[in-house]
Amino acid sequence: MALLWVRRLHRRALEDRSRLLERERESAAQVAVDAERARIAAELHDIVSHNVSLMVVQASAAREVLTTMPGEAAAAMLAVEGAGRDAMTELRHLLGLLAPSQSGEEEQGQADLSPQPSLGGLGPLVDRIAFAGLPVEVRIAGEPRPLPAGIDLTAYRIVQEALTNALKHGDGGKAEVTVRYTDHYLRVEVLNSGPSVLSGGSPAPRKPVSEQGYGPGHGLLGLRERVAVYGGDLDARRRLGGGFRVRARIPLDKP
Repeated sequence: MALLWVRRLHRRALEDRSRLLERERESAAQVAVDAERARIAAELHDIVSHNVSLMVVQASAAREVLTTMPGEAAAAMLAVEGAGRDAMTELRHLLGLLAPSQSGEEEQGQADLSPQPSLGGLGPLVDRIAFAGLPVEVRIAGEPRPLPAGIDLTAYRIVQEALTNALKHGDGGKAEVTVRYTDHYLRVEVLNSGPSVLSGGSPAPRKPVSEQGYGPGHGLLGLRERVAVYGGDLDARRRLGGGFRVRARIPLDKP
C-alpha cells in the first residue's frame, strides 16, 4: 500500500513537472514571437520612413521647378523612382526572410535580392540624402573591420534615421556622420546644423520634439531598443548651438 502511494506521488510530481515545462516553453515561444514582431516593425519603419521621406522631398522639389527647370525636375523624379525601387527591394528582402519561397522560380527571385544594408553602404545613402538637399560629410576613425551582421545593420539604421530626420526637419545647414572603431566599441555620431537661439537670429518656430521625430517617436525608440539588444546606449538631443545630435555606442565584445 505504501509503495502504491509513493508511485502515485512520483507520477503526480512528473505530471506537474511536465506541465511546468510546457508552460515555460510556451512562455519562451511567446517572448520570441514578440521580439520578432518588434524587430519586423522596426525594419518596416526604417525602410518606409526613409524612402518615403526622400520621395516626398524630391517630388516637392520637382513640382517647384517643373515649368522653369524641366531638367532639374526630371532629375528629382528619377530620384523619386530610385527611392521607390530601393524601398521595394528592401521590403521584398524582408518579406522573403519571413516567408521563404517554395517554387524554383520564386527561389531564384529571392537569390537576386540585395543583402541587408550595412556601413559599407553609407556611400549610396549619403548620396541620396545630399541629392535631396542636405550636404553630408562622413568621417571614419580607427581601423574599420568586419562587424557582426546585426551590429552592422543597426549602425546603418542609426545613420539612416538621423539623416532622414535631419532632411525632414532641418532648416538648411549640413550633416556630419562619424563612425569610430575602437578596440571594444563601435561609436556612431550624426550631427546636423540648424538655426541657433544663441546667434541672435530668428529661427522659425519649431514643433515639439515628439512631433519632429527627434524625441520619443517610433524611430528613435526603435533604435534605442536595437542598440540595447547589444548592450549599447543611444543618446539623441538638440544641440545648444542649433541642430540635433544622435550618438550611439555599441560594444563589440560579446557579453
